[in-house]
Amino acid sequence: MTNRVALVTGAAQGIGRGIAASLVEAGFQVAVADLNAEAAARTAKDITAASGTAIPVEINVTDTASVRSAVEAVEAGLGPVEVLVNNAGWDDFMPFVATTEEFWDKILDVNFKGALRVTQAVLPGMLERRFGRIVNIGSDAGRVGSSLEAVYSGAKGGIIAFTKTLAREVATKGVTVNTVCPGPTDTPALRAFAQRGDGGADAEKVIAGMARAVPMKRLGTPEDVGPAVAFFASDGAGFVTGQTLSVSGGLTMA
Repeated sequence: MTNRVALVTGAAQGIGRGIAASLVEAGFQVAVADLNAEAAARTAKDITAASGTAIPVEINVTDTASVRSAVEAVEAGLGPVEVLVNNAGWDDFMPFVATTEEFWDKILDVNFKGALRVTQAVLPGMLERRFGRIVNIGSDAGRVGSSLEAVYSGAKGGIIAFTKTLAREVATKGVTVNTVCPGPTDTPALRAFAQRGDGGADAEKVIAGMARAVPMKRLGTPEDVGPAVAFFASDGAGFVTGQTLSVSGGLTMA
């Protein structure tokens, strides 16, 4: 058990909620940070119903002032951030030729630059205290590619490379940096993407097709991803850094 302070971005629902719940269960004090402040408050309340500590924090990872304000709120409410989980993300499915520069900018701003902003806000404190755990949520799309997600795959590939480079830079400073890459995961966002424009019946076929491609024959769940993050965040993972771990039911084996 631990009492360390963890900040999880995009934690109000989906994979982020699963991560926050796993960290609370492991004994961390968790800041549930999300653009949707009301949803963050509900999640914080839900995951502390049994035991543990979680507070909601509003954050917009595309805005540096918002990021700094959120980190200040976490430090005021719980203490210095010792564990950072960069989970906030956004995507849409479409062929690359149908994308626009506005779309590219949004994908990169949320999925890549968002992680840079939050990391830069908390890393100096970690270095000063000579302890920190940074876990970036990538995607198997960033490891092997994914049709209709060219820009998102590129952003997540960038996250994986950024993680490895930062891990080298801070390896002697008590800070570890690792990536968890979920495979296809059953979240509200995935179902919304699958259903868009095609109707519920076809969406279910799309999801079933995704599940068939996984050796374990099912999609992942947020609860599958959380424990992997909790491991990287733990004191026991102090000699593990620069690593990329897929949580994909065997879809990616590398």
